[in-house]
Amino acid sequence: MSIDALRDVLPGYAKDLSLNLSSLASETLLNDQQKWGAFLASAWAVGEPQTVRAIAAAATAAGLSPEAATAAKAAAAIMGMNNVYYRALHLLHNPEYRTLPARLRMNVIANPGADKTDFELWCVAVSAINGCGACLDSHEEELKKRGVPAAQIQCALRIGAVVNAVSRVLAAEAAGA
Repeated sequence: MSIDALRDVLPGYAKDLSLNLSSLASETLLNDQQKWGAFLASAWAVGEPQTVRAIAAAATAAGLSPEAATAAKAAAAIMGMNNVYYRALHLLHNPEYRTLPARLRMNVIANPGADKTDFELWCVAVSAINGCGACLDSHEEELKKRGVPAAQIQCALRIGAVVNAVSRVLAAEAAGA
């Protein structure tokens, strides 16, 4: 399944999502590895099967290397854990929890197996999907240190937002069928 095929299965009420999906697939603010890694990490984070299959196929067709694909999946995996943990720390009124060591393995962040800047962009997209402000701030700060302009960070956020919405529409349609 391709991005066009994914667009074709979206219901009429999700036309804006279809148009956004098309626009983002053609986006040039990010290089192909950054863009398709953000798509793949976002799809993996949500986990809706049609979206995962279509985006994985599109990313492969666009030339996303197997190493970058694995790193994008790792971004979804590690952020799936970190986003819950750090969002909870932020939400808890008791500040004591923020002084305790996390005691969670996060080695992949230091050595993701792909370009570190790209990995950080993928973490931003997934953190937006998972709603963790602490992780968004942390990864955005790292990207700014690396000289990534706001427009590129915003592009990763837009990819995460659209992939999330597409996935949720398809999951709801499957549930309602």
